[in-house]
Amino acid sequence: MTATTHYRAPEGFDNVFNRTVRWLAAHGVNLAGAQNLTVAGRRTGNLQTVPVNVLRFDGGEYLVSPRGNTQWARNVRVAETVELRRGRRRSVVTLTEVDTDRRPPIIGEYLRKWGWEVGRFLPEGLDAKPSDADLEIHAGSIPVFEIRSAE
Repeated sequence: MTATTHYRAPEGFDNVFNRTVRWLAAHGVNLAGAQNLTVAGRRTGNLQTVPVNVLRFDGGEYLVSPRGNTQWARNVRVAETVELRRGRRRSVVTLTEVDTDRRPPIIGEYLRKWGWEVGRFLPEGLDAKPSDADLEIHAGSIPVFEIRSAE
């Protein structure tokens, strides 16, 4: 796996949008597939909750970090388990980072579903409707994690 340097921090309206989606998911509202990911901070151990979109693709389930090497991505790399939740539905899972060479089709499908929402967070030179070649070029800068049940 390749460490990524791309990171686009939330700013301005992004923070309001994330809080709103997090609240909706916490109350069981399915807004474009959003769920809340709760993970312990890698340094503090404090629980952090962020809204994420779970992608079901080719028989697996994945989390994609279009903003790049985010805090949640850094935290899940060291966490043994995390929690995914929407309303009362809760799953304790493990997340395993996907090798860079396996990421392009997963990222492509993620962008097909949610590119309208996340396109502006992508690395320079990548847009919400990328070519296969662009996906291969940028796959190392977009973390992808496979979801597996821990229970």
